[in-house]
Amino acid sequence: MADDEAEMYDGARAQFPLSFGKQAKSQTSLELVHNATRRNKTSAAASVTQPADGKLEPSPFPSLSSSSKSWLNSLKNPKSSHDSNSKSKIIGPSRPPAGLSSSNDKEEEEEEDSGIIGPPRPAVDAKTEEDEDGEMIGPPRPPLEEEDGEMIGPPPPPSGSMGSDSEDDMEEEEEQQNQYRIPLSNEIVLKGHTKVVSALTVDHSGSRVLSGSYDYTVRMYDFQGMNARLQSFRQLEPSEGHQVRSLSWSPTADRFLCVTGSAQAKIYDRDGLTLGEFVRGDMYIRDLKNTKGHISGLTCGEWHPKTKETILTSSEDGSLRLWDVNDFKSQKQVIKPKLARPGRVPVTTCAWDREGKSIAGGVGDGSIQIWNLKPGWGSRPDIYVANAHSDDITGVKFSSDGRILLSRSFDGSLKVWDLRQMKEPLKVFDDLPNNYAQTNVAFSPDEQLFITGTSVEKDGTTGGMLCFFDRGKLELVSRVGISPSYSVVQCAWHPRLNQIFATVGDKHEGGTHILYDPTLSERGALVCVARAPRKKSVDDFQAEPVIHNPHALPLFRDQPSRKRQREKELKDPLKSHKPELPITGPGFGGRVGSTKGSLLTQYLLKQGGLIKETWMEEDPREAILKHADAAAKDPKFIAPAYADTQPETLFAEPDAEEEDK
Repeated sequence: MADDEAEMYDGARAQFPLSFGKQAKSQTSLELVHNATRRNKTSAAASVTQPADGKLEPSPFPSLSSSSKSWLNSLKNPKSSHDSNSKSKIIGPSRPPAGLSSSNDKEEEEEEDSGIIGPPRPAVDAKTEEDEDGEMIGPPRPPLEEEDGEMIGPPPPPSGSMGSDSEDDMEEEEEQQNQYRIPLSNEIVLKGHTKVVSALTVDHSGSRVLSGSYDYTVRMYDFQGMNARLQSFRQLEPSEGHQVRSLSWSPTADRFLCVTGSAQAKIYDRDGLTLGEFVRGDMYIRDLKNTKGHISGLTCGEWHPKTKETILTSSEDGSLRLWDVNDFKSQKQVIKPKLARPGRVPVTTCAWDREGKSIAGGVGDGSIQIWNLKPGWGSRPDIYVANAHSDDITGVKFSSDGRILLSRSFDGSLKVWDLRQMKEPLKVFDDLPNNYAQTNVAFSPDEQLFITGTSVEKDGTTGGMLCFFDRGKLELVSRVGISPSYSVVQCAWHPRLNQIFATVGDKHEGGTHILYDPTLSERGALVCVARAPRKKSVDDFQAEPVIHNPHALPLFRDQPSRKRQREKELKDPLKSHKPELPITGPGFGGRVGSTKGSLLTQYLLKQGGLIKETWMEEDPREAILKHADAAAKDPKFIAPAYADTQPETLFAEPDAEEEDK
């Protein structure tokens, strides 16, 4: 019995290739894969321009932060980065084997102290070695017989000219890099949207990314299922004709919230299937507290950070609402912000704090209002900051310790607020152009830094950038160029992956840039970049089945259409009983055209061929009486029938008086 089962298994297995179900492994090494995504190839070329005179000039668009240069060097030679004894890195062919004179040993020790880039120098005499001042960079020069002889090749640069920065600056940058650990060396782009990407969220495990755009769609990316093509596995259109403005995962990452320009938010499960849509309110009710839902387009929404049943939304109708995801028919709480004068002012953004005990809202009048969730709380804000910004607020963010609040606005500023003293901001960062209502602020995983994106100005020289700020020193740390022509809208720094997400785009294209470092980041982009697309083989061929439409079979086929038959009958004058139309052309069938009369009799009368027209000249009575004799002698029609009964016809004789008249 066991032998029979083994034979059946072997026979079934023989129908499939040995590689069936196995993921194709990448033939390229990880080092080459990450070299292809390294930012210094494209952005360095974009950051330096070479004019006609041959001099290099820096471009106004920055390519990399200065603190990431040392990471690029460590990636080129990872072994030397772990070796604490080596003081420099030699790039080029290896040195010749040992066994030379003692002077060569001394020369090698001096080479270790000074960095040499390029092939090693050949052995020279001690006299020449003693006279050389400084270090040599580039190919070796040939041995000279005389010290004063002519030198061949470019002159060696002066010592200490390895770069524009001094050694002290490099040490400071390395310390800064070690302190912040910003992953900036490599970059990939998740494409697919046709307009600017305005919404972004990454689940807590870092395996699934959602991006929403002004092209009305939401795209879902999965790092574990993606390969190097970086294609989304699902595309949704939550509300037809409405922009996607906000996305948020639930605390358990099994559902997500989608907020669009419509008045109804939607809940989807992890795979993108619709679970429900919140109700729309009655727009004819004046008091917003009496409506069951929003009556105008939504602006922002966020899931409760701890409770998986509660979400928060803000709207253009001037209210914030708390919802229970198990009841889509009505909201739990309606929050009406405090206004300087009666009216409806839109709430442009909202956010939870880390514990879900406070709500912050940015109102269209430039004010920031904060409500603490406690028993018996109402719409009156606990913290009210009037005129916090001079324009609409696009993003607010609480720190995890509940001490700092960040706010971003259309007025091109980023403000840092102390929640214990909200009268004046701790720091104001200006010159941060912002053209999108979804531009946000994000913290680093350790919250030593916070980041925000900038928009492209019409006459500006810089593109979309990510700006890094130090929370402790309250100063700008670095500006990192993301795109020379697209604005940076949403940004996020995932704590588990240690990767930075930035969404960009304009009216024609949009994408999500992911910045990572192979030595600092984990999973996420590292997984999908190294996974090669599966190659198609001959064994993967599958004949496409022929699908027959049931109505195409004779059994289900409809009766032939009678349309053509009815059209043919309409053209037949006998079957359609249609009167004949007047003829406008040459006559036929005994009829002539209208040019010479429509009847044959008229034609003959006018031509004068058979009947002569005399009625214009003679008396009608006389014309009739001249046929009286012939009718009396040879009656043919009516006269014989009344011959016996008809009285004699008498005609009145004309009087003389009448004739005179």
